[in-house]
Amino acid sequence: MAETATVQRVPVHFKGEGSGVEELTWGQWAAWRSMELGGGRVDWAGGTMPLVDGQTIEQIVMELAFLMSRHQSLRTRYRLGEDGLPRQVLSESGELLIEIVEAGTEDPAEVADALDVALQEAPFDNAEDWPVRAAVVCRDGTPVWFVVLYSHMAIDAYGIEALIADMANLDRATGEHLAPVAGIQPADLARQQRAGAAKRQHNASLRHWEKQLREIAPDRFPPVADPPSPRYWEATYTSPAAYLALGVIAERTKAHSSTILLAAYVLMLARVSGYSTTVVRMLVSNRFRPGFKESVAGLAQSALCVVDTADVSFDELIARVWKTQLTAGLHAYYDPRGLWDMIARVGEERGATLDLQSYFNDRRRSLASAEVLPQAGPQDITEALPKSRLRWGRGSDDPGATVFFLINPVPDTVDITLRVDTRWVAPDDLVAILRGIEELVVAAALQE
Repeated sequence: MAETATVQRVPVHFKGEGSGVEELTWGQWAAWRSMELGGGRVDWAGGTMPLVDGQTIEQIVMELAFLMSRHQSLRTRYRLGEDGLPRQVLSESGELLIEIVEAGTEDPAEVADALDVALQEAPFDNAEDWPVRAAVVCRDGTPVWFVVLYSHMAIDAYGIEALIADMANLDRATGEHLAPVAGIQPADLARQQRAGAAKRQHNASLRHWEKQLREIAPDRFPPVADPPSPRYWEATYTSPAAYLALGVIAERTKAHSSTILLAAYVLMLARVSGYSTTVVRMLVSNRFRPGFKESVAGLAQSALCVVDTADVSFDELIARVWKTQLTAGLHAYYDPRGLWDMIARVGEERGATLDLQSYFNDRRRSLASAEVLPQAGPQDITEALPKSRLRWGRGSDDPGATVFFLINPVPDTVDITLRVDTRWVAPDDLVAILRGIEELVVAAALQE
C-alpha cells in the first residue's frame, strides 16, 4: 500500500434506541479477560470483501448507519468505574469515520488486505473508540473493496452472521427499516444474566467443570527440552484428501465433520503428549439458547471436553467425542469470573496449576446445519494426497494458549491451523499433529 493515499474520511451518523451504563455480559467478561492476558491487544472479527459493480460510498454509509442504529453492541464502549471494574456504556447516537482509499496503480485486493492489517494494529481505546472500523478501496474513484472489523468485545463470529442476516431488513432504496431488530441486546442480556434462571445455569455449568477439574492431570504436555524463539509458532495445513475422506467417515458414522476432526485432533494430542486422556476447551456458540440466534453480541464461551482415547477404534472414538461435545456444550454458559475463581481454588486444593489452555474452534460455523460432503472413492482420496500443503504463519512472543486448533472456513478442503507454545509443543510436533490428523481420517476412510 506504499503508493496509496487516503482520499477522505467520510462520516457515518447513526442514532438508535437505548443508552446508559450496565455491567458486562458473560461474553464481554471473557473477551475483556482475553484482552488483558494479551497485553491489551484487541481481537477483531471481520475482514475484506469485494464490492458489487455500481455500489456507491453513499450506499455503504447507509448500510453502516443502519447496522449501528439497530445493534446496541456496535454503539457500546467500555469504561472503568470507580471500583476499577469495566462497564459497558451504550450511546444513543454518534459518528463513525470510514477511510476512503484510492488504490492508484496497486491491486485493490492487496490494498484491502494491507488496510485490514493496519486497522487491526492501529491503537484502540475501548473507552473512546467505537468497536467498528471500516475502509473502502477505490479504483479510479469507484468502490471495489470493503474492509470492516468488529471488536470481539462487541461481537463473535456467529454475531457477524446475525449482522449479515439483518441486512435483509434494510430497504436500500429508501433506507427504511423493514422489521424490528431481533435478538437480545447486550445491556438486556447483562440484566438477564443476574436473574435466577441464568444463575441456575451458571451453577450447573460450574459443577460440571469442577467434577472434571478434580479428575484430570494438571499438565497437558511434558516440557520441551530446548524451546525455540519466538515462543509461539503457527502453521496451517490444507488437505483436499482429508476433505474427501470426511465424506466417507461421516456416511459410515453419521457424525458431523467437526466431531470427526476433533476426534483426530485429541488422538494426535494424546500421541504427542503421551497422555491418553486429553483435555480441550471447545468454543460453543450458545446460539441454541432462546433469543440468542439473532443477537449481534458476543455469546460464545468455552466448554471443557475430557476424552479418554485409550483402547478404542477411531469410529468408537468419534462416538465418544460426540457424547463429550454434547455434554460439554450444555455447560458452556456461565459467568467466567466464577469459573476463574473455581479453577484457582481447585488448583490450590490440588497443589498444582491446571493447564486448561488447549483449545478447539471450528470457524466454519456449520455444526448446527446440515452438511453436504463429497462422496469419494478410495482412488479419489489417494490421488488427492499430493495436493496437501503446509504453510508457516508468523511467530510471536505475545501471550497465547498452549495449543489452539482452528478449522478454517475454506471450501472444498480441510484447512486447519495450529498455534502452539513451544515450551510444551515443539515445532516438529506441531507438524506431526497437523499431518497426523490427515493420516488418521484418510486411513479411517480407506479401511475395509
